[in-house]
Amino acid sequence: MISKVLYKYFLFFYKVLLRRVRLAHGCHGKLQKSPPLEKLSNSNQAIVCDVEGGLLRSSSTFPYFMLVALEGGGFFRGLLLLVLYPLLCCVGCELGLRVMVMVCFFGIKREGFRVGKAILPKFLMEDVGLVGFEALNKGSKRVCVSRMPRVMVEGFLKDYLEVEVVIGRELKEFHGYYTGLMEEEGEAMERLDLKELMGMGDGVVGMGGYASSLHHPLFSLCKEVYLVSEIEKRKWQPLPRAMYPKPLVFHDGRIAFKPTPSSTLSMFLWLPLGVALAIARAVVFLFLPFKLAIPILALLGMNNTGRCIPRSSSPSPSSPQLFVCNHRTLLDPLYISAAVKRNLTATTYSLSRMSELLSPIKTIRLTRNKKLDREKMEKVLQDEGLVVCPEGTTCREPYLLRFSPLFAELGREIVPVALDSRVGMFYGTTAGGLKCLDPLYFLMNPIPTYRVEFLDKVDTTSIEGRGCNSVEVANYVQEKIAKALGFECTSLTRRDKYLMLAGNEGFVEAKRR
Repeated sequence: MISKVLYKYFLFFYKVLLRRVRLAHGCHGKLQKSPPLEKLSNSNQAIVCDVEGGLLRSSSTFPYFMLVALEGGGFFRGLLLLVLYPLLCCVGCELGLRVMVMVCFFGIKREGFRVGKAILPKFLMEDVGLVGFEALNKGSKRVCVSRMPRVMVEGFLKDYLEVEVVIGRELKEFHGYYTGLMEEEGEAMERLDLKELMGMGDGVVGMGGYASSLHHPLFSLCKEVYLVSEIEKRKWQPLPRAMYPKPLVFHDGRIAFKPTPSSTLSMFLWLPLGVALAIARAVVFLFLPFKLAIPILALLGMNNTGRCIPRSSSPSPSSPQLFVCNHRTLLDPLYISAAVKRNLTATTYSLSRMSELLSPIKTIRLTRNKKLDREKMEKVLQDEGLVVCPEGTTCREPYLLRFSPLFAELGREIVPVALDSRVGMFYGTTAGGLKCLDPLYFLMNPIPTYRVEFLDKVDTTSIEGRGCNSVEVANYVQEKIAKALGFECTSLTRRDKYLMLAGNEGFVEAKRR
């Protein structure tokens, strides 16, 4: 009896979804005669682009609301949104949108909302289609409209795609907190200067999707409208990273995958096992010697690759070594210690007290006072090996931040270490969350991967036979590690990272001049 009820339940939803898919594919008769998006030519016209219909490869907004729910409200709010997904498939687009807004934003503090600028741009950029991006850039001025609230898309569109005008509905608030309600679509149009828009260039051209774009009142003002179907968008290539108008160096948040309904369900099913597995991995890390820990961790799903330390750079008890590495997670010094099979000392800036207490190796907290920090490091190097991360903070993307030159002023030969980590479910770093949970999130991944590659020693007194100062040595080591990893060097710093993710400052030129 129960199986029959479940069968009818899923059959009903299947028919509803099938009907919605057919509508999304452009089964509208005359609308299919609109010019295809690829035929939009360069002109002195303003382009009105529907973000979901004409720019992104997928028209579904559910993953982006799920990111808001998980990152802005926590796992319980995300689970509630996932449970409501079958209902969202049955109701109309407008009602479904309002339900998602209510679930994701109700009670969220407006001042502390960082998802739109620090988290969503990464996922939205990865969903941008090459065809849609090229079409958008053909206009003299770009105007983007979105079904999502403006606070979710404005940072992405203006900061990363250099869009001049963003039209989206505002969220209502009460005493600094979002109420979960949106304004009407007409209210967003009232704020737009239509005379100025219509007077730009030789008119206005619209681009979007068959199913989602023509309902917007702004498209009725367009001289021409270019449309694309969902089937055509599936054939689009993603926008290559090299074509990003602004480099995507920093982003925040814990979720490392696009949370579609199926992938989000998989995450929630994995969580209980992931927590247990993370605890088991942490116990092995903390209490077993490296010779035993490494093979056991491999059996527990941790994948470690890399090149062994060069014989000429091998440390010895009589000659403590200085290891200089790029910074990927808080576990960097542990992996280097495991590779050399001896406990090293790690330098830290903002390690939580809990992480310090649980660390199986010694840590020294730096103060950012150059003289005091140098004295601390020199004292450690008299008897022990030392691991230094001169970037000062972590970076997830294939970039290296500027290296602080302090390590090059210690008068020691150094061993550069190239590190890279890969995760499939959770990021093990954060700029705005609890840092003491960073290792736990990294260890909760089904198969976290670490690459550790030791490079040849570098003399801090000369580079390729010529004298040099500490800044030149730091830049040389940065370039050496970047080359080994296939990363790009930047002049960005820890301060730049936190200002960008907090939304308090614009972009900084990424490449060193």
